Amino acid sequence: MDLPNDWTALLALVFVFGAKHGLDADHLATIDGLTRHNLRQAPARARWCGTLFSLGHGVVVMIVALGVGIASAQWQVPPWMENVGTWISIIFLTVLGLLNFQAVLQTAPDAVVVPVGLKAGLLARLQSASHPLAIAAVGALFALSFDTMSQAALFAVTASRLGGVTHALVLGLTFTGGMLLMDGINGLWIARLLRRADRRARIASRVMGLMVTVISLSVALLGFLRWLSSDIATWYQGRELGFGIGLVVLLTLSFVVVQGLTRPSLATNSIN
Repeated sequence: MDLPNDWTALLALVFVFGAKHGLDADHLATIDGLTRHNLRQAPARARWCGTLFSLGHGVVVMIVALGVGIASAQWQVPPWMENVGTWISIIFLTVLGLLNFQAVLQTAPDAVVVPVGLKAGLLARLQSASHPLAIAAVGALFALSFDTMSQAALFAVTASRLGGVTHALVLGLTFTGGMLLMDGINGLWIARLLRRADRRARIASRVMGLMVTVISLSVALLGFLRWLSSDIATWYQGRELGFGIGLVVLLTLSFVVVQGLTRPSLATNSIN
């Protein structure tokens, strides 16, 4: 992936990538599990599960950014890492898209759809965390993956070339800020959704499930086409920011739609 050399454009791109990372299916699924558990164990804390998860995740990103920023004078991201990262992303996104589509189809009509994540499934027991530090630790553990580490390393190397370790840390904070925004919103939305088990909430959960499916499969297809065709890869260069913003806007609009679906109707308010 070719990153812009302009500092402002790089900051904007990394913020958008952070926001997109916060909308990863594994983030959605894990925050969903943490929120469900805390609604029973600590209801006042449930709405903050997304924020706490993201803060722990961001600590690892910052450590990686700092370490790579310090070592960047003697180290470069190996060329093979991009191809490996591309195929890991394609495979994971395809599987996640299909699993979330299956979840929408197989969820009973009277139930809310539960998002599906690969790491979330493997580490399901961690979703019973209730203490704020424990929830943050779950987020930190989820950051110990190839996609997160490779992205943080690539951003840090690019930032260090532009201005040294300080720039690498700023870029790490920017990535974390985008991720924190979307994870925080997701945690608040899930807490609200789970408090309401009515028909509108069930419809809203299906809208988000289908949106995650469509976006996961679409991003996987784009990654495959870029790998397959150098012409498509060349065309995509310089458009990363636009595509990233479009993806975040699309998912944000989905959140707005489901928020509207889960808002109590006028008839309900008048009865209450």
